[in-house]
This record gives sequence, structure tokens and C-alpha cells, in this order.
Amino acid sequence: MPNDIKDIARTVEAASVRELFAAPPRILALGEPTHGVDAPLRLRNALFRELVERDGYRTVAVESDAVAGLLVDDYVTTGAGSLDEALERGFSHGLGASAANHELVRWMRAFNDGRPASDRVRFAGFDGPLEMAYAASPRRALTALHRCLADHVDAGLLPCADATLDRLLGPDDRWTDPAAMLDPSASCGRSAEARELRLLADESVALLDAWTPHLLTVVPRETFDRVRLYARSAVGLLRYHHGMADASPNRLARLSGLRDLMMAENLLALAERGPVLAHAHNAHLQRDISSMRMGGERLEWWSAGSLVDARLGEAYGLLATAFGTLRHQGVGAPPPDTLEGALYGHGVESCLVGGAGLAAVLGSPGPGLRTSPYFGYAPLDPAHLARIDGVVFLRDVPES
Repeated sequence: MPNDIKDIARTVEAASVRELFAAPPRILALGEPTHGVDAPLRLRNALFRELVERDGYRTVAVESDAVAGLLVDDYVTTGAGSLDEALERGFSHGLGASAANHELVRWMRAFNDGRPASDRVRFAGFDGPLEMAYAASPRRALTALHRCLADHVDAGLLPCADATLDRLLGPDDRWTDPAAMLDPSASCGRSAEARELRLLADESVALLDAWTPHLLTVVPRETFDRVRLYARSAVGLLRYHHGMADASPNRLARLSGLRDLMMAENLLALAERGPVLAHAHNAHLQRDISSMRMGGERLEWWSAGSLVDARLGEAYGLLATAFGTLRHQGVGAPPPDTLEGALYGHGVESCLVGGAGLAAVLGSPGPGLRTSPYFGYAPLDPAHLARIDGVVFLRDVPES
């Protein structure tokens, strides 16, 4: 029985990750405790390269708009467009400005050059088409879904005509009004037009599903999978806009849950084509219920990771990342009686430890929960260790 962290700590590499699982996970989730620093992204890049070269992984998925990410995937698989365009338009949340994401996309393009399509690495976003200040208009997703059906299915089966769809959608700025993020009355998500669009989206998805055998004979599988992404995005966005118009106290918890549901559905779809390395905030990937405090209230919802785990079981693997210091944000050395403090005291710059093994070493009642002076950094909850396959620890994280 190990009695010290040094007995269980391993180098952060594919071989060490492999030891944590009886079989390679279909989705290997790698979380981070904050956004905006490149150190955990560079670790992700290095791990992905090893997983590609040694374990057959071919898809990396990041916490970014799944529809926009198609532009990045086109670039890395075929060279379409340019690196600058892929970074500027293919990422949401400003992630295209990250040097580590630049390195990832550049490496993927170089790896794919000259390879057959079946052996290329793939890029995917798995977030909904959402930004911090607004949710996208459902126009792009809904019209792409409608166009595929109109091109390949009898017109009499379509739920509506192009003109009807365009009229109901109206101008895009009514959907993307930033005021609606904080003010439900500014949202058009429960208007008569939005309600009709939700019904049309549901009927369109039903038609897509019902005609799958035919569609797979007339369009490439790759095209069909993209249409399925448009279908998920259209339905998810209309649900989300409906939630933005909710004036009840449960509004933010409902929106958080709807976002993670979109993430989970996108991850499960990606896993159908092969193993995936997924990278996002720990809170989106954990198996435990997610929560945050907002306006004095505690909000709870089930994360994308918990939803995927409920579907895949042991085929879902979770590596959560913890930091020692983030000094440029005022996060100094952790107290020794916290989980991060115990890892910090080990002295190595980075390591990987099994969650169950770490819990055993730390003993009962276990360490306390660290508090952070920086709201953007979320310490790892020791109570979650039993449901974390591995903890990646970065001792001192510099400013990017």
C-alpha cells in the first residue's frame, strides 16, 4: 500500500495514462481548472500527439463552438482556407488567440499532409454556438438542415418552405442581442415565431432520422454527420433561447444544464467515429454534479462529463487538472492541508496520479477544499477524487 505521493506519481504521458484504465477510453476527458493560460493546453497537445502515434486516437475536441470548428477541421484535414482564418473564425470564446491552439492546429495540418483520409487527425469543437455575451442565431444550423432535406427528400414531406423559415427567423440581431443574457424580457426565445421554429426543428430532425437510410446513399457519410451536427445545434440553440427568456429563479441553472447537454450530445456523436481526447474546464467534464454561486444562490446542473459517463460507463475516462500556483492572478502556494498543497509539497513540476491512489495516500478525513483569491480558478474538490481516474498536477503555471 503506497503511503506517499512519490510512490504513485507518474510522468504525464500516454503510457502513464494507459495504466489507469483496463481498456482505452472511447472518450478521454482532460480538464483544466481555469481558462486563459497555455500551460495546460500545451500539455494537452503533447498528450494528443502521443495518443495519435501510439494509441490510435484521431480526434481532439475542445470547449469551442462545434459549428465554427468545422472550419478548423476543413483546414487540418484538407488544407482548405488558411491557418489565420481557421484560428480567427474557427474558435469561439477568443480561443483562436492562444499560442497553444495555434501550435495544435499547425501540427495537425502537418501531420495530415499526404495521409489518406482514413488516417487523418480531426479537430472538433464540442460546445454549442454560444459566447459569454450571447447565443448565436439558429439560422445557420436550421437552414443547413433544411437545405439538405430539401435537396434529397420529397418536397411534400418537408415541414415548411424556405420562405417560411426565413420569415420566422427574422433578422439575426434579434437573436444575438447581448441584453438578453441578463434580461429575459430582451430575449425573443419565447416569441410566437420561436415557438413555431422549435416545432419545425423537431419535425426536421424527425425527417432526417426517418430518412437516414436514403440520405446515406446520396450524400457522403461525412456530409451526413455534419447535417446531424446542424440538427443538434438548431434544436439546442432554440432550447437555449427559450431558456434565456425564462424569468424564473431557475433560469441560470437551466441554461447551464442546456449548454452541457449540447456538449454531451456532441461528444457522443464524435465518439461514434473513434476515440476522442476532449479538453475543457473540469466543471464541464466531471462526473459529479456541477455547481456555482450566483447572486447568493447555489446553482446546480449535471455536467457534460456526467451525462457522457451515464451513457458510456467505463468507456469514459476523466483526468482532472489541478494547479499549484497561478501567481499572475494572485494565486500563491497552496496551504499544505489541501489537495493541491499535498501535491505541491511533492516538489515536481508536473505529474499524474490516479484518483483512487491519491485518495488512499491522503487518508481520511482527507484534505480540505482550497479557496482561491481569483474567481476564474476553481480548485479541485477532494470529495470528487473517488470519481476521477487521474489527477494531472502542474506546480507553477506561468502567464501565457
